[in-house]
Amino acid sequence: MNPASANPNRVLSMVLAGGEGKRLLPLTLDRAKPAVPFGSHYRLIDFPLSNLANGGYRKIVVLTQYKSHSLDRHIAQTWRLSTLLGLYVTSVPAQMRSGPRWFLGSADAIYQNLNIIHDERPEYIFVFGADHIYRIDPRQMLEHHIESGAGVTVAGIRVDRTTCDQFGIITPGEGNRIAKFQEKPEVADTVGLADAPGQVLASMGNYVFTADALEDLVKRDAEDEDSRHDIGGNLIPAMVDAGEASVYDFTTNEVPGEGTEPHYWRDVGTIDSYHEAHMDLVAEVPAFDLYNRDWPIYTMERSMPPAKLVIGANGSRSDVTMSLMGNGVIVSGGHVRRSVLSPGVRIEDGAIVEASVLLDDVTIGAGAVVRNAVLDKNCQVRPGAEIGVDTKADKEKYTMSPGGVVILAKDATAH
Repeated sequence: MNPASANPNRVLSMVLAGGEGKRLLPLTLDRAKPAVPFGSHYRLIDFPLSNLANGGYRKIVVLTQYKSHSLDRHIAQTWRLSTLLGLYVTSVPAQMRSGPRWFLGSADAIYQNLNIIHDERPEYIFVFGADHIYRIDPRQMLEHHIESGAGVTVAGIRVDRTTCDQFGIITPGEGNRIAKFQEKPEVADTVGLADAPGQVLASMGNYVFTADALEDLVKRDAEDEDSRHDIGGNLIPAMVDAGEASVYDFTTNEVPGEGTEPHYWRDVGTIDSYHEAHMDLVAEVPAFDLYNRDWPIYTMERSMPPAKLVIGANGSRSDVTMSLMGNGVIVSGGHVRRSVLSPGVRIEDGAIVEASVLLDDVTIGAGAVVRNAVLDKNCQVRPGAEIGVDTKADKEKYTMSPGGVVILAKDATAH
């Protein structure tokens, strides 16, 4: 890698964290999607920030908008970098610099914050999404971008063609150029890859722009009254038409310390994908390994005692297998399998928890059963209650995802 071309002082990172996260309701009732907890003690925002920080790009602004209090607090308390070295991670709310309005889209969010680009005067700008689970070495993506000579580089990953309506779809052209970009097209409107007709190349929502090209692009987009002011829907197609868009193959990225399942990436934009991503963590061979010391995911942990397993009041032994447990978890004669227990969770005598995600300070009462569920913070499951056992009863009392995952909102009580 050419040290001059990758000088981190010439790079600004913008993380887009303004989405409402409607498909993650009720987890996003009072928090922004990037602030949703994940993997016991992380937040979704920690993954893109860790990738950028590990890569040495530590001038980062997080553009926020909806329900951003817990996200702002997490960034302020967790992501403190050396101001002596000019490094920072800071949240930037919608400032209404272009009039009394919110961001109209992801492109407009950048346009309304051009003052930040002017202040930093970077040569290159990373624009990353805030709510995907993955590891990437951004240095390699930037080097690819510089060598391509393009105005923008889009990170791409292969996905099943039947899921194309969930992603921006890239049609590769000559060399590394993008021939066509479609935002969430119908299956019938796409063509599979030449070497894999059942697959298409999807945008990961991660971009690197040459700064001058991005500034010119968002200014022209702001003047277009017919634009939705969206990066994937408007900016990238405009760059493709100009021959200025390249694609970066995520499978060529080599992250230090990655094990047997490299190139994991998951969009956790729905309850089902959120639940599935947690199940990936607790698999016998995890599809995503949280324990990579060479490329850690950073966060701030609650100051609590270590997790412990104790014998229940009736003498039953605790049984926990294929699960993650955060600080302060206490399992007292309970049985836990393929689950993620966040800090402060309590599992009481004889309770059964299977294939579930319990966020902070959830209590599962004695003899209760919780299966295939996501329980938000401070939920109380009363002794003997059942969740994930009777589908009809669950649909009447709780929220259920299309995939059959039961979700309880924050502070809910299950009887």
